[in-house]
Amino acid sequence: MAEFIMKALVKSRGLENNYSIESAAVSDEETGNPMYPPARRCLAQHGIWFNPAKCARKVRPADYDRFDRILCMDSSNLWLIRRIIPSDPEGKIHLLMSYTGYGRDVADPWYTGDFETTFQDILEGCEAMLAKS
Repeated sequence: MAEFIMKALVKSRGLENNYSIESAAVSDEETGNPMYPPARRCLAQHGIWFNPAKCARKVRPADYDRFDRILCMDSSNLWLIRRIIPSDPEGKIHLLMSYTGYGRDVADPWYTGDFETTFQDILEGCEAMLAKS
């Protein structure tokens, strides 16, 4: 969801040529799978375009050099990403919600089914990050 929310925000500001935005997982369990249907429905309800062919991939160490920022949705993802990318000399790895001034996790819809709260958290985090860019 975060990839497409961020893409929509930068496009609405005419900044799409300034950003390269991709999402990736910290584990192999979803690699190759399409976006989870409830996440797709939530994006569609908010009028957010998403690529229906998007499939999950795992974060690679080379991503550190490819991107200016690596944003994690929660502290568990942050811990796992530091196993994939153990060194962060440029300070690129952050929790998304840290841009809002709250160092908390994005609400996880996996167990609750509450994709709307997750959407709102991601939207708030992405907007805050763009405001500080």
